[in-house]
Amino acid sequence: MPLIIDGGRVPPAWGERRDSRRTASIDRHESRVDGVSLALINNMPDPALEDTELQFFELLDIASGDVPVFLKLYSLTGIPRADRGERHLNSFYWGMDDLWKSRFDGVIMTGTEPRRPDLRDETYWPVLTQVLDWAERNTTSTVLSCLAAHAGVLHSDGIGRHPLSDKQFGVFDFTKTSDHQLSSGSSVTVRFPHSRWNELQANELTASGYLVLTQSSEGGVDSFVKKKKRSLFVHFQGHPEYGAQTLLKEYRRDIKRYLRGERETYPSMPRGYFETGAASLLGAFREVAMSNRQEGAIEGFPEAVVGTLKKTWDSCAVNVYRNWLQYVLAKKSELTVLSVLAAVSDPVSRKRSALR
Repeated sequence: MPLIIDGGRVPPAWGERRDSRRTASIDRHESRVDGVSLALINNMPDPALEDTELQFFELLDIASGDVPVFLKLYSLTGIPRADRGERHLNSFYWGMDDLWKSRFDGVIMTGTEPRRPDLRDETYWPVLTQVLDWAERNTTSTVLSCLAAHAGVLHSDGIGRHPLSDKQFGVFDFTKTSDHQLSSGSSVTVRFPHSRWNELQANELTASGYLVLTQSSEGGVDSFVKKKKRSLFVHFQGHPEYGAQTLLKEYRRDIKRYLRGERETYPSMPRGYFETGAASLLGAFREVAMSNRQEGAIEGFPEAVVGTLKKTWDSCAVNVYRNWLQYVLAKKSELTVLSVLAAVSDPVSRKRSALR
């Protein structure tokens, strides 16, 4: 069953990949009853905005299986945008006013690139916290990715993030530390990409009632959950949605920032990502770039000869999102049954039914 972009605002990059005849053949009324309605709140900066869309579209499309997924796109106000980003949002995204009057089965909210040491000083903080409060009351489950996960625990529990001495960058192995529906069907060890300068610590999370699902000594806490009012909040410090090339693009971007003088140190190579031959080529480029620190040196970056990068976390990502969609669908069914039982047990409702 294809992913359906609700409201007809389909970004062209996705529309070109999908067979529109498949989408048009769906009975939207019946599918909406049996399917899942989601809001994707994509807050990534302009260079990653459209890539992030496609990453989530592809992951949800595969993970959904036979479950129809209706997706509507939003982005927080207050995030700096250039003209291209603004045009894209105006063409394919809905305003936050539409979100406040809507109810969804689930919500996925991404992070963005921080500009302040304290997240509460970010221009988008007020509307971000408004979304978090809204999600507790109006969704069955909420997924918070990376910086959004940090913001979520800071807002609801006052848990601050801790700066790292170097970027947590690469693909890491994590061990399942708790049994939960979201990790059902996966092996004891799972792999996911991470890209962050800060971390949340397990002891502080568990002290505030969070259940840590996956973690490791090298990668830290990966995923954790907590029920907040009617919504199960699912937090990823990493990025299950990342494409095979995403870490390479980030690495090249960070090198370019170094060459421009926007950062003091040459960026560390992502761990667990490149094969030995590719790592050697990139190591050689590092020596050249450090000895000739100017922006033009990026032209020698061996992107084309690095080789085919493998999405080694793909099965883990599909499994966790498939489990999440099944959780959302099951909770939706439970609420439907409870609503029917409540209506049957209500004498006023029975009388109204009899008069129809």
